[in-house]
Amino acid sequence: MIVNLIDFLISFMILACLMIWYHFVPGWSILFLPLFLFLAFVASLSAGLYVAALNVKYRDFKYIVPFVVQFGLYISPVGFSSSVIPEKWRLLYSVNPIVGVIDGFRWAIIGDSSPIYVPGFLLSIAITVLFFVFGIMYFRKMERVFADLV
Repeated sequence: MIVNLIDFLISFMILACLMIWYHFVPGWSILFLPLFLFLAFVASLSAGLYVAALNVKYRDFKYIVPFVVQFGLYISPVGFSSSVIPEKWRLLYSVNPIVGVIDGFRWAIIGDSSPIYVPGFLLSIAITVLFFVFGIMYFRKMERVFADLV
């Protein structure tokens, strides 16, 4: 995760250079960027805990992970804004914990032109925390038998 954090910081510096080049000044919402970075860290750590424990128990699980990651890319608002999702489906769409993180990053950098859907954002945070807690519990449970399985 540290390697990906360094990659993110390098990409963010490139974004900052482009913002300077194009004379784009972010608003006050840029102050919330560390919060969304922390949420991304927690979401990825929770997924990593599950994947690590499942990878020890089921050796072939490592072949499934790239497909799950690619599927996650298509169901997350990476290349599009989640505001294109119809209003009646937005709360259900926010069950994906990364939706709140990506929307938060977009809002923090772009500002008011990309508002956060607050009920969906709170749902994403709740699910991220829930996955994190259960991920720790599952990893700790499986950790007792790691030596027997390896």
